[in-house]
Amino acid sequence: MSDPGNAFELAIRVGPDDIDELGHANNTVALRWVQDAAAAHWRRLAPASAQSEIAWVVLRHEIDYKAPAFAGDELVARTWVGTASGMTFERHTEIRRTGDDRLIARARTLWCPISLATGQPRRVTAELRALFSSP
Repeated sequence: MSDPGNAFELAIRVGPDDIDELGHANNTVALRWVQDAAAAHWRRLAPASAQSEIAWVVLRHEIDYKAPAFAGDELVARTWVGTASGMTFERHTEIRRTGDDRLIARARTLWCPISLATGQPRRVTAELRALFSSP
C-alpha cells in the first residue's frame, strides 16, 4: 500500500471520549477516523452535483493497528484511492502521530457508490474515478 503522493490529509486530535479502559484510543475510534477522512476527501473533491447524486457504503474494512494513540495526541489521517473496478472503489488510509510520525493504523477499505435517487449500487465511471486522480 504505497502512497502515490497525492494523499488527502485530515488533522485529528485525540479527545478524552476516544479513550477506552486501556488508556488509549479505542479501535472503533480509529475506524471512525478512517471513515471521516474518506468523507472529507469526497466533500473536498466532488462537485455539488456528484454529492447530490452519489453516496458511499462500505463493503469491507481491513485495519492493522500498529501503535496506540493517547488523549491529546495530534494525528493526521492520510487517504488516497487505489483500484476502481466494477462497483468497488479501493481506498487506503494511514493514521500517524504528527509529533514523531509514528504509524498508528493502516487501513484498506472497499467502497461502493450508491445512487441517492434509487438506493442502488452504481458502477465506478471514468468520471467518478477522475475526481480522485489524474488518468
